[in-house]
Order: sequence, then C-alpha cells, then structure tokens
Amino acid sequence: MKAKTNTSNNRTLRTEDFNYHLPDELIAQEPMLPRDACRLLVMGRATGELAHRHFYDIGDYLKPGDLLVVNETRVLPARLRGKRADTGGTVEVLLLKQRSDESVVDGAVQQIWECLAKPGKRVREGTTLEFCEDLSLPLLTGTITAVGAEGIRTIAFTAVDGDFNAAIHKLGELPLPPYIKHYSGNQDMYQTVYASDQDEHSAAAPTAGLHFTPELLDQLQANGINIAQVRLDVGLDTFRPVTEDDPTNHHIHTEYFHVPARTAEAVNRTRANKGRVIAVGTTVVRALESAAIMSQGDSANNSGKVGLSEQGAATSLYILPGFEFEVVDALITNFHVPCSTLVMMVSAFADKNDGREKLLAAYDEAVQKQYRFLSFGDAMLIV
Repeated sequence: MKAKTNTSNNRTLRTEDFNYHLPDELIAQEPMLPRDACRLLVMGRATGELAHRHFYDIGDYLKPGDLLVVNETRVLPARLRGKRADTGGTVEVLLLKQRSDESVVDGAVQQIWECLAKPGKRVREGTTLEFCEDLSLPLLTGTITAVGAEGIRTIAFTAVDGDFNAAIHKLGELPLPPYIKHYSGNQDMYQTVYASDQDEHSAAAPTAGLHFTPELLDQLQANGINIAQVRLDVGLDTFRPVTEDDPTNHHIHTEYFHVPARTAEAVNRTRANKGRVIAVGTTVVRALESAAIMSQGDSANNSGKVGLSEQGAATSLYILPGFEFEVVDALITNFHVPCSTLVMMVSAFADKNDGREKLLAAYDEAVQKQYRFLSFGDAMLIV
C-alpha cells in the first residue's frame, strides 16, 4: 500500500523537500477555548489561494449534502507511572498495542501489551512492575516478558482486583505528544467531543477533530451537512520523524481501522448525489482511502469512483505525492511536524503535481501570521 512519488518536473522527492521552519514559540502548549475559536487557514486546491478565518466559520465552505467523516476513536489513558517491585525504583510505561485478549491466569485477569518503558536500562526481561494509586497496594502489576526492536517491551499485566479497564482509568494519564511540555489542564480537551466510549484504543488524538464543539456540529447538521464515523486507532508512530533521505524508504506504521457499512453507504450516497466527502483529519483520509483500495472489486458508483464497502483491517497505507485519491474531496487538518509522513500526505492531497509547493507556501504564511501549530494548534481546510 505504498504510493509512488511524483512531481511536476519528474524530480525524485527527498525528505528534506518537506521541511519548513517552525519556531518553537508557535508550537501550541494548550488548547484554544472555546474549541472552535481557533484560527482556520483555508486553501483552495485548484489555485492555492488562501483565506484567514476562524474554525467556527467552517460552515461557510460546506454545502448541503456534503458528508463530514470523523474518527470516533478515544485516547486511552496509556501513560502509567509505577515502580520496580524489587527495588522500588520509579518507572514510566506507555501502552502501545494490546497483544492479546483478556485471559485468566491463576485466577487473575491478564492482558499482554506492547509498551515503551523508561528508564529502559532498569526495565529488563523478567522485571516485575507495580502500579499503585497514591500509597495504597498495587492495582496493577506487570512482568516484562520480552524486549524487542526499538526498545519495545512486551508486558503481561495483571489487574489485582480483576478489572483491568478500571485500573487503567484510575492510574493512567493521557499521553500528550512529546512537544507539549507542561500542560496540566483538563485532559478531556485532548479528546474529541464525539469520541466513542466503546472505541478507546488510541495512543494519540485525531487532532483535527479537537476543534469541533457540540453546538457547531448541531449547526452544521441543521444546515444539511451529514456526519459519518470511522475508527482508526492512532499510534504513537504518527509522531515518528522520517529519517531516511528518500521518503519511500521510510517504514510506515500500521494502524487498525474500521469503516462500518453505514459509513460506506453514506459515502456512496453522497457521491451519487454529487456531494463532497470531507475528511476530518489525516486518520480519516487513511481509513477511507485504505477502505477504497480494499473495495476495488465492488462496482463503481455514479461518480465513476470506487464504491465503498465495509472494511476493517490493519493498514500500512503510505500516501505520498502522486497518490490517486478515490474518496476524499476536502480535508480538515492541523499543521504538522516538518518532514513528517503527515506533511507528505497533506502535500499529496493539496495537488497531485505541485501540492508540496502549495502546502509549504501556506505553512510559510501561517508562520508569518503567527498561527499556532501541531496538536493543540490552529486548523487548515483544503477544499
């Protein structure tokens, strides 16, 4: 599922081509209140023309019959602070991916997870960790069963009282991105207002959706804008920089997604009625376009594009300039880290041939006008 690079002058793209100067002071350290009061940079795909608005103006660019697609995943409180059972030394563990369903071992509920741990030198195979609320007895214990590539630990966790989910919610903290240094406000501001209580699987928020309020969503629906949901479990690899000079050599991360039947039907209906599909975030782009590739055997809809069907699988789709978008017509997104796969994806969406130039020109103007960048920052609409 890797896209080919393509530019208007047939030059092979390098990772450095997606770089831009991001001053540290423009990296937002806290969310905007209210959510929809943040700034919105609107870019026309056809012309690259820019307009400076606020997010609460987004309805001015949407039409009755358009379909907003959101990622309803919820961020797991995946950062756990604990101690080694043998020495009492402090440790921090970050849950990345559950490796097994719950099982009962010696009468206790157990789950196995891939994790990051620090300090890594003290968290070796065979080490037992304890996680306590205040100074009480442990609610959770974990034993390191393996240490793999890039320092990833496999940990077998046991919930002392038998309720793993309750223990995580008592002990865990939301894993804010590493560039947000000292935020201590309401952690719900790092969840979308439409996050599902049933889909708490992400290690990071689908941040384009953080700008919506319930009132704004109600207003859009009253104006004839439809809303549908997908799920894509966001992994921490979304923050991993591309270090290879040739971006096609980068090992893209894999994430689980699900496009339910009702959303596939909503997309196909929107297409048939000449409406637009607007993705709220790069995670939605990845889910919808992955589903389109997996739906290739289905009949085309009235627009001539692929008819979507329900899909749920792991995706390693890597979108670079030259990618042919089958589903998404417009994109709501945040401003992304330089040289990241997300900047590459948004460049590909901005224009098949010269999207990189258009996008970086927009980013340069955003820097000049002091927009707020990254997860808690301002938003961009490409339409």
